Order: sequence, then C-alpha cells, then structure tokens
Amino acid sequence: MSTFRRTGSKTYSYDFRWRGHRFSGSTGQTDKRSADAWEKAEKDRIKSVAIDTRKPMNFGVLTTMYWNEIGQFHRNKIDTERNLAWLQKHIGMSASISSITDQKVSALVTKRRMEGVSNATVNRSVIEPLRGIIRAAGERWGQRVDTPPKWKLHTLREAQERIREMSADEEARYFAALRPDYHPIIRFALLSGCRMQEMLDLEWRHIDWRARTITVTGKGDKTRHIPLSNGIEAILKPLPRAFKEHVFTYEVKRASGGTRGEPMPIMREGLKITHKRTCVKAGLVDFRFHDLRHTAATRLLRATGNLKLVQKLLGHGDIKTTMRYAHTTGDDLLNAMNAAESAGLQPITLDNPMKIKDN
Repeated sequence: MSTFRRTGSKTYSYDFRWRGHRFSGSTGQTDKRSADAWEKAEKDRIKSVAIDTRKPMNFGVLTTMYWNEIGQFHRNKIDTERNLAWLQKHIGMSASISSITDQKVSALVTKRRMEGVSNATVNRSVIEPLRGIIRAAGERWGQRVDTPPKWKLHTLREAQERIREMSADEEARYFAALRPDYHPIIRFALLSGCRMQEMLDLEWRHIDWRARTITVTGKGDKTRHIPLSNGIEAILKPLPRAFKEHVFTYEVKRASGGTRGEPMPIMREGLKITHKRTCVKAGLVDFRFHDLRHTAATRLLRATGNLKLVQKLLGHGDIKTTMRYAHTTGDDLLNAMNAAESAGLQPITLDNPMKIKDN
C-alpha cells in the first residue's frame, strides 16, 4: 500500500497512479490499517470508472482530475488537498456537477461557518476551490453548467486585518503585570512570531540544539523551521523538563488543579484568560494575543527592511499576506526623512518656505 502520514499530520494520505493518471489526497483515517482499506476501496472505484470527458462526470471524478492537473501544483497544495476532501464529503462523490446550484453553495457556506472558521477561511476553502473546479470542468473537460452559481453572491465579506504592535512602554507594563511562570511563552512569542497553538504544541523533540532550529507545525499541518536565535535559546534553556513533551508549563497554584507548585502544560484557555487579565491589569487597550505575532513581524521588518525574511519567519505561503506589514518601512522612512529635514541648518516650514537665492 502507498499510504503515508505527512510530517505533523494526524491523518494518512494516499498517492498512486492508474493508466497514467496520478491520484493522491487525504484518506481521512488516523490509523494505517484503515487508511490502507480506504485506499484499496478508492483504487477499486477509480479502476471501475473509465474517464470519458465526452460523458457527464460526477463530482468525485472532477475533483480527482482537478487535483491531478491543477491542485497539486498550488503553492499551498496541502490546503487544497484538505479543502477538496471537505467538499467531497459534503457534496458527495457521485453528485453531478449540475447539482451544484446557488442553493447548494449557500448550504455549504452555512455548514462551513457553523464550524467556527472566519469568513476568509470559508471563502478560501469553499468558494474558491469550488469555483475553480467548475471553471476547469467547462474549459478543460467540456463539462459545462448551463446556470453556474453566482459566486459574488456567496462570497463573504472579509474583515481587514489590522496590524497592532506592542510598544516598548506597553511591553514593560505587560510583563510587570504578567505572572512570572507565563513570561517564557510570551517572550518566545515576541521573538519567534509563532501562533498560540504552535507554541502550545511545541515539544522538546522539535528543538534541534545542535542545528539551532525549531520545527513548528502551523495551520493546515504545515511545518516550518525557525532559527534558534540567542534570545530564544536563552528563554528555552532554563525551562524545567518536568514533562517529556511540552516545552511551556505553568506552576500550579491550587491543589485542585494538581499538586501545588507542580509544573503543568499551559493550555489554550488558560493562556487566553491569563493574557486578557494581564492586559486589563497593565492598561493595554485593544491588544489581542495574536498581536504578539504582529509585533514580532513588525520588529523584524523594522530591523531588516526585508519582507522575505518576515515571510519566512511567519510561514506565509504568499508574499501578498506579508505585504500587510509593508507600512512599517514606509512609516520609518517618513520619520527618518522628517528627522533629517529638522536637523538642517535652515528649517523648512510650510508658512515660511526656504527661498533659493541666485548666485
């Protein structure tokens, strides 16, 4: 069997060829035996289907062809693979392309929103791949839809993500109010730019002290390597190894949550509550936990002026996502120009512009 598990993924994937076509994707299974059985059934199904583009193709065949010819070459192909699997599950492998009506798309959008994801995620996991499949079906394989869905009608409005940076004064007040056992994870966030769950999932085995790298598993089970800088090493080295796996722990204060004084792994809800309480105590307004990641990115960009380095640190697949931070270099350039102008021998003002005298 050709099933395998990608690094950081909990489910097994499959990858095989049949009559010159490559078939791959997620089995959705978490154990090898079930994954092998799923792959065998998928092979049998594909072998029983003679792909004839002159005849109507069901959704299962269309998504397979879309993956083989288009999806697997996407920059974020892991996301594409996962989105196609979700659509196959909720539309049905045997569904016809004509059954994908406005009503069906609306139901899919509603179902995805009920999973608690953002509007942007709904658009990228439902609207965009489904529109790509239907477009390819018509342009490449002659499977045209007489009345295609009105995609603009279903595309959700996406909030413009702001970039909130922690100032030096805010940082000092924040750490003065923060309980000491939470200092390491917050300082790590400010230096590494990691997301909350990425830090909570970090285990000692992910740290290569010799190669000076940290392997982080982010959104969509995508992994990236973060350099073990001097500052990050200084944070991690003194941490207790009370747990074989978890890097970041807190000290139990109450006996009901464990032995008093015993280190326990920091959990998501506990970290969120601690952050909110600290912000209130420190007087920080409108500062979310994710803004620690924004702060790390902004500081790196300000120090280097290199967006590509910021993209690599944050693990963005597309530089366009990182471009949100470009305002930093623009603001810094403006401030530098104003400082240089104010240092001139003859200050220039709008009310009294400098006059240039002829020699």
